[in-house]
Amino acid sequence: MHFPRLPDWLIYLAVVAALLFAALGRHEHADAPEAPPPAPGGAGALLPPASALDPSVAIDRPMTRGPRAGTAFSVGDAGVWVTARHIVAGCSKIAIVVAEGRGVAAVRAGGSAGDVAVLTTRGGAPALPLGSSVGLKRGERAYHPGFPRGAPGEVASRLVGRGKLTVPGGAGGAVTVLVWAEDGRTTGISDNLGGLSGAPALDGAGRVVGVTIAQAPRRGRIYTTTPEAVGRALAAAGARPSPDAAGEPIATDNYGRVADDLRRNLRVAPVVCLSS
Repeated sequence: MHFPRLPDWLIYLAVVAALLFAALGRHEHADAPEAPPPAPGGAGALLPPASALDPSVAIDRPMTRGPRAGTAFSVGDAGVWVTARHIVAGCSKIAIVVAEGRGVAAVRAGGSAGDVAVLTTRGGAPALPLGSSVGLKRGERAYHPGFPRGAPGEVASRLVGRGKLTVPGGAGGAVTVLVWAEDGRTTGISDNLGGLSGAPALDGAGRVVGVTIAQAPRRGRIYTTTPEAVGRALAAAGARPSPDAAGEPIATDNYGRVADDLRRNLRVAPVVCLSS
């Protein structure tokens, strides 16, 4: 039996369609919105040192009195935590939430650096390892696990560069920050990421490279402290991070699961200012 010979143009069309299908099948997704921002210009270049020429940004984040909530994370197995300073500033009663309706009293340790605060509790959770700015590259991803709007959730982002952030009611003038372009988030999270403040920004090795402190929804930007600000805050508070802390590798295909594990093990937990 002889099959009819297909036209050459039909064979070429089938080959092109197969190649296109294979290319699209390899496209990386980060649980992202339909139109994530492209990788920033200069992706792959090492992050330069802080400079007076870094762009300045002002964030409208008025300080409020009364109960406030955010995210904290463990850096010391014996009960050393880090969060955003503006969550616990002026609080007389702070708690780390360990289960629904249950919390442990936290005390703010002395000293701070920018928008970083150090808390201590009696007993703790497995610590997250700390990273540094050395080797950070533009376009590098970070993952922010926490409690946006009081519910479990996480965001993925790419590093744009450095900047200077001014916040009303902040700790004295502009502070040097890392600027990230959001390119993925848990399905169902609203544009307002309130409650994610204080969450760790984790690199692909699961190391803390900053504390999430602000968001610019219209720009699609997330702002974190530098890794060095975390180290300075711990030193000022006389608190020592666990030297043998280990992180879990994170990528775009598992950051939701890793974030769930971090919350389940209380390495990342809600923090509440109950009175101020």
